[in-house]
Amino acid sequence: MQIGTEEYGSLFLNQKQKIMGLIEWQDVDVSKIAVGGSLQVIYVINAGSSNHDFGFGVTCSLGYFPCGNITKCLPQFLHCNGIDDCGNNADEDNCDDNTGWSQQLDAFYNKQISQYIFQEEIKECLLDFVPTECTCHGLEVECNDAHLNAVPLLSPNVTMISLQWNLLRKLVANGFKKYQDLKYLYLQNNNISIVSGHAFKGLYNLTKLYLSNNKITFLKHRVFEDLHKLEWLIMENNTMKCISPLTFYGLSSLILLVFMNNSLVQLPDKHLCQHMPKLNWLDFEGNHIRNLGNATFISCSSLTVLVLRRNKINSLHENSFSALQRLAELDLANNRIESLPPIIFKDLKDLSHLNLSYNPVQKIQLDQFDYLRKLSSLSLEGIEIMNIQRRMFSPLRTLSHIYFKKFQYCGFAPHVRSCKPNTDGISSFDNLLASIIQRVFIWVMSIITCFGNIFVICMRPYIRSENKLHALSIMSLCCADCLMGIYLFVIGAFDLKYRGEYNKHAQLWMGSIHCQLVGSIAILSTEVSVFLLTYLTLEKYICIVYPFRFFKPGKYKTISILVVIWIIGFIVAFIPLSNKNFFQNYYGTNGVCFPLHSEQSESIGAQIYSVIIFLGINLVAFIIIVFSYGSMFYSIHQTAVTSVEVQNHVKQEMILAKRFFFIVFTDALCWIPIFTLKLLSLLQVEIPGSITSWVVIFILPINSALNPLLYTLTTRPFKEMICQAWQNYKQKNSSESKSNQKIYSPSFIWIEMWPKEDMSSELTKPALYTDTCGALTTTDSARIN
Repeated sequence: MQIGTEEYGSLFLNQKQKIMGLIEWQDVDVSKIAVGGSLQVIYVINAGSSNHDFGFGVTCSLGYFPCGNITKCLPQFLHCNGIDDCGNNADEDNCDDNTGWSQQLDAFYNKQISQYIFQEEIKECLLDFVPTECTCHGLEVECNDAHLNAVPLLSPNVTMISLQWNLLRKLVANGFKKYQDLKYLYLQNNNISIVSGHAFKGLYNLTKLYLSNNKITFLKHRVFEDLHKLEWLIMENNTMKCISPLTFYGLSSLILLVFMNNSLVQLPDKHLCQHMPKLNWLDFEGNHIRNLGNATFISCSSLTVLVLRRNKINSLHENSFSALQRLAELDLANNRIESLPPIIFKDLKDLSHLNLSYNPVQKIQLDQFDYLRKLSSLSLEGIEIMNIQRRMFSPLRTLSHIYFKKFQYCGFAPHVRSCKPNTDGISSFDNLLASIIQRVFIWVMSIITCFGNIFVICMRPYIRSENKLHALSIMSLCCADCLMGIYLFVIGAFDLKYRGEYNKHAQLWMGSIHCQLVGSIAILSTEVSVFLLTYLTLEKYICIVYPFRFFKPGKYKTISILVVIWIIGFIVAFIPLSNKNFFQNYYGTNGVCFPLHSEQSESIGAQIYSVIIFLGINLVAFIIIVFSYGSMFYSIHQTAVTSVEVQNHVKQEMILAKRFFFIVFTDALCWIPIFTLKLLSLLQVEIPGSITSWVVIFILPINSALNPLLYTLTTRPFKEMICQAWQNYKQKNSSESKSNQKIYSPSFIWIEMWPKEDMSSELTKPALYTDTCGALTTTDSARIN
């Protein structure tokens, strides 16, 4: 199974849950093993070695790896990507990341499996007494979900008791004392809140104890005093707030200790493992631990797996792990660690798996990992490594798997065969735009958007509008939409420039002034377009709903409003460039330089500003537009107008409003996905990069491309002008043989009309008609020559 950035965390958790929760393991080689008369299925994990002879003597240049026993070499990003690029599937072999805990578990069970492999399952009950609520197989009893509120009375020779999903509230003293042959005790999913100091008295042969999913808040000292053979103690999902070394007194054989998802605030300052000399696996995931002392693990010399993920650790002492010289896996993911002491890993000579993902680490020392000579897997997901250099990872010669926040970082570890992620959904190692669909679509949309809007700007002067100021607003909107086409063109041009070697230039490109300016142009285009559509919508709303109270803005007032809109757009777009410390690289979070900021790990300033724009300004504008159009349609249906002039006025404005409704409808289709993405990011929902690419490249530009079609190219005057020009062309060709025939050229100044049925009545009126909004003025002289 291939492990990528997104699958890695879930794989770790899913596999670990199989260890904690139930008696049975999954079966790999389907070996049925009877333990104490019970059928168990052991999950033996065959952890692949990190040292593979990939090339069989084939030598490849740095950043390339051989395809098995053939001479073909492939670049790093083509290995372990789920596709057979070699032809013999060698690039997809040995891709599983089974380092750390899985290797240790494999080694542990390989030592124990031989003594059980030939035993058979015993189905008949060998106990003298079993309650009717329970079932019996051999010497094992299951009383699961039997509504028991106390430990039932059983034969003393029982070896396994399962009391899961019952109503137990208290474990009384000596409750299990007479079951001295008991090896497995399962008490998960009860309501146990009180555990007596002698609750487990006499259980000298117990090897596995499960207390998960209860309400235990406190364990007395020496509560496990008689459990000299206990190997597994699982206490996840309780409410434990503190533990002491004396809590574990007597657990001299303990190998696995799990305290996941409790309420532990701190660990003992020293000698945590004082009474657990054989402890191999220690798991404190999902607690509230804030600090680690320098002597907490000083007595845990046998520890090979230490899991501290999902805590609140904010500082580490340089000697916190100095005693863990046999440690194979250290998991510190999802904490609040801002800095790593320079020599914190100096004594971890056998460490093979290190996970530091999703910590707010500000800086990593160049020699931070120099001591980890046996490291096979390193996870740095979610960390912005500002000072990243190849020197950081070059000493890690055995490293086979590395996980970064950005795929661009893989260029700094070219000697590591499996580096994730391969892409951010938009860009890849080779190309700024990862897929051929993206590359084709961005050029098509760029051409359509630029040509359509420039064509409308050029043709508007030849269409005599009944409202010149309205036409000016439309031309301003075209200019804003044209900027989106320019943005797409520039992104497409840089994709061509970096084609085939984008990873070499990715960091430089995303931090360059070109990327900042291109991103500013995109935001300028979107914001000015939103402001203009809001202004035009409000103008029509007031003109229709309050036809006698509205005074049409004059020329200077309209121009002033348009200028203010553009100034606001420039301010919104270029503010992030004014303060680098606060906004950081606002526009350079991805290859297309669009600041959607859907990741939680971005800077707080960038997150706040992005929310203000997309869920503040744009969402409010969208709500205003929707409310205005709803009010317009409601007003028309509810108002009984008797005056013919007012009816005509409202009719003219309503026709115009309908056309603008389709414009705003396309805006809604483009902006609703962005609103949704921002809302999901605030809710800390992980958003794949491929979704972001669809929004930025495929959805957002559609509005700018469709606007010219909606408000100009599909209007009646434009159609008539085209038809008249075509008729004139045909007439000219047909009259070449008639030199004495006079040709009348149509005027290219046309009146902007809407539906055909309204044209004749308005054009043929001898009287001058002027409405209160100045929407339409026609005379009998405005006829086609």
